[in-house]
Amino acid sequence: MKLKHLLIIGVFSAVVALCLPTRSDAKAKGSPSPATESSTASSAEASPAKMHATAFKGMIASVDDTTKTFTIAGKDTSRVLKITDKTIITKGGQPATMKEVVANEEVRGSFYKMPDGSMEAKVLKLGPLTEAEKAEREARRAKREEKKAAASAAATAASSASPSP
Repeated sequence: MKLKHLLIIGVFSAVVALCLPTRSDAKAKGSPSPATESSTASSAEASPAKMHATAFKGMIASVDDTTKTFTIAGKDTSRVLKITDKTIITKGGQPATMKEVVANEEVRGSFYKMPDGSMEAKVLKLGPLTEAEKAEREARRAKREEKKAAASAAATAASSASPSP
């Protein structure tokens, strides 16, 4: 019995020791030095592909054709997104242009938050969901539910298979 407790404590200590970050990992994850920060900012401006895109959806409140921006009105705040040459615009699953971005239209997509604080649209999908998008969403939902059911079944089997002391 005493040996069993010592074994459990030893395994627990080993797991904790392996999961804790080392000093070099902690330094790498900490705040970057000023030299590293400036090189990171310049590379982020040069290549938005390395930045993380954030999803959005809503109704277009206004469009400014001269600055190529549109505003999505939210409950608390509004977002102004800029359309660039790299922005992929679609309407009903077909390619679209800036001229088709109009006020009071449903919109969804993703954007990059730029270092200067502006938001640059990456993907812009105008109009309601297409049938293909609805089917894809439903397939993802079913797959997620299937994976969740398999995980809970495995957990139940593992807990019933373990011997009781």
